[in-house]
Amino acid sequence: MNVKRTFGTILTVLGIIGLIYAGYNFVNQSTGTRGLIVTAVIGVIFFFAGIGLVRNTKDEA
Repeated sequence: MNVKRTFGTILTVLGIIGLIYAGYNFVNQSTGTRGLIVTAVIGVIFFFAGIGLVRNTKDEA
């Protein structure tokens, strides 16, 4: 399996986890606004970077 595709998958999963964490804390209002915004932005960056790596990496067999 290609290293770029694996790294893209890991980034995508981390982005999803970050977005779920930010959403959960937003609903429960357990942390400050700044922390939620930072977590959500980092989650979005990881998610789209991972999707971009997976999408743009070609399979080589």
